[in-house]
Amino acid sequence: MPEGHKTHYLAREHTDWFSGQSLKVTSPQGRFRSDARKVSGKVFDHCEAVGKHLFYHFENERMIHIHLGRYGKYRTHDSSPPAPVGQVRMRLVGESKSLDLNGPTTCRVIDRATQQEVISRLGPDPLAGGKKRAVWDRVRESKKPIGALVLDQAVVAGVGNIFRAELFFEIGLDPRKPGEEIDKATFDALWKSLVKMMRTGLKYGKIVTVTSREAGAPLATVEGRDRFRVYGKRDCPRCGASIETIEIASRKLYWCPHCQG
Repeated sequence: MPEGHKTHYLAREHTDWFSGQSLKVTSPQGRFRSDARKVSGKVFDHCEAVGKHLFYHFENERMIHIHLGRYGKYRTHDSSPPAPVGQVRMRLVGESKSLDLNGPTTCRVIDRATQQEVISRLGPDPLAGGKKRAVWDRVRESKKPIGALVLDQAVVAGVGNIFRAELFFEIGLDPRKPGEEIDKATFDALWKSLVKMMRTGLKYGKIVTVTSREAGAPLATVEGRDRFRVYGKRDCPRCGASIETIEIASRKLYWCPHCQG
């Protein structure tokens, strides 16, 4: 599932490609057809990301709301797209580029009131000016483990499983620790690391938590799990102990009990 850095990256990219254009919006699969007619032929203004949600704003005060979920994926073409591949829920065709979207969890046309309802259920987004204090207020009052809290989109928007593992490892935090037991200095370090990681992910369009020195290469060229310190790894890069996994909030979390215990 794409994490918050990726939705913000896509929002910038799609705004650059389509802003000011009258877009043809269709649904080759058919499930989005009636909604597509509400915005097809209208001038697209910009795409906005909030957490893991995307909102495509059009001139008629309508917008397309996308949540990619675990299986949602975009394909990019020139302005004359090929025959649809698979179940294409939505196709956007602009002057020089087109997009196909397969497998999203959410794909619908909404108004501003509905958008605000969606956003009201989300916690602060670190990449959209979300306030650290609001997250701290939720964390310090909760008995839930911090490993569950940061994955809860109502606490902080945009964090997924990779960021979670890498974040706790970087600051040496035990993910099992209850939120109410975390002191302000530790939370400040957590927030600072999270913002840094998400901004780096936005810059490169992919999660990169190692430094160029650790990777031995420019970060833009680092691929696969070489981008991470602990996620999907066998051995701890700090102490050499075995990386283990535990389940928190129904998701597998990679961690080093020696460095984070």
